[in-house]
Amino acid sequence: MKRPLFRRCGYAPGAVSPEDQAVVNQFRAMLTALRNPEPWTPGSARDIAVRVGPFIERAHTRPGDDHGPDLIAVTLVHPDTPHAGAYLHGRQLGYTNHDWLRCPTTAILGFWQPGYTLLTHAAANLPLPDDIGMDPAHYALYIEARRRNDTLDGFTLLRLGPYTQTRHAQQDHDRLTAALDGRETSLASGHRVSARIGPFDVSDHQLFTDPYETDAVALLDDVVAGTSA
Repeated sequence: MKRPLFRRCGYAPGAVSPEDQAVVNQFRAMLTALRNPEPWTPGSARDIAVRVGPFIERAHTRPGDDHGPDLIAVTLVHPDTPHAGAYLHGRQLGYTNHDWLRCPTTAILGFWQPGYTLLTHAAANLPLPDDIGMDPAHYALYIEARRRNDTLDGFTLLRLGPYTQTRHAQQDHDRLTAALDGRETSLASGHRVSARIGPFDVSDHQLFTDPYETDAVALLDDVVAGTSA
């Protein structure tokens, strides 16, 4: 009696499973990205690839940094941004623990390509180091008086900075905006007073007041009183 012939479920000899093929495709994309980097162009809003130790990370850029062509402000993001789960995984690995950083342009490989994903900390399931090797690119608050004739003429009443975390700058911004509500057109004759968040200008550091050593609203009241005196 002949026994029935059983065949193992699977793929024909020499065939590659979809999972293995995906790995092969990722590896090929990585090699292509390394061999053919897309040169970075200053002023572009596209994400860039930057070196962090032996790894490569994806970074958002921020325009208007004050250090010229040698340094730009970046924030590191999970390589799968903005797909579902990327934020959670990035938070677990410390991507959200870092604010804006001053990145030397020599650390920029070029514009971000998906092929770099395998070379990130996230791909290795490793947390980002506490020391990225880049100094913080802090924010500042500017309380400005602008003419009410829709021109840009005006002056700056107060500069607060540097803020080491953007959430602190946002908190003071919201407090100042609430304090200005109903008074923004009466504090400076012919002007409208408002608060805005911007990059901290290190070269003008002597013009700023440390926001962690004073109450922003009380300081604004003092400045306005001194201006109107």
